[in-house]
Amino acid sequence: MNKSESKYFNTATKMDLALISLLKKKPFEYITVSEICEMAGVNRSTFYLHYETIADLLHETARYLLDDFLSYFTNDVKSISFNLADCELDELFFIRDKYLTPYLTYIKEHKQVFGTMLSHVHTFRFEDVYKRMFENIFNPILDRFHYPYQDRKYVMMYYLNGINALVLEWLKDDCEKSIDEVSKMISVCIYGLNNSVN
Repeated sequence: MNKSESKYFNTATKMDLALISLLKKKPFEYITVSEICEMAGVNRSTFYLHYETIADLLHETARYLLDDFLSYFTNDVKSISFNLADCELDELFFIRDKYLTPYLTYIKEHKQVFGTMLSHVHTFRFEDVYKRMFENIFNPILDRFHYPYQDRKYVMMYYLNGINALVLEWLKDDCEKSIDEVSKMISVCIYGLNNSVN
């Protein structure tokens, strides 16, 4: 990365973080360019050099958050999505430490950001991310297990909402329990007390 690319990246990151901070205080539709610039320490002309609208910044911020989240996973975990049709079936059980530990580590290290994301799911349009994940990851996995197509969206909502509810409680407790304890709780909720997979 050359110096100008690095400067551009640093400025964009400052604006991403400014938007996230402002979303903790108010709904997206009430956030102004001036507030973002003041919080990021940049002027309005710099904002408009990078973006046409705040919605453009929001789109980039969602991508920034997703990329940051994915950076917590090892390459072999990230590459599993390219091998869903051929890998061993036991590799398709995502409720296990090798997936949960990086997920929970990201949450614990980014408590405020993650809390903001969860409270602004529609603003960040994470339903689009979920839709892509369902089509490209969850649906092919459920295919491998011959799960009835008409029931798949219900099953995935059960899993995702259950895990999110548990994580929200953990966040409310300021992540007091260890990552291992929370990972174990999720595993027990999914597989039962004597059948957890790690």
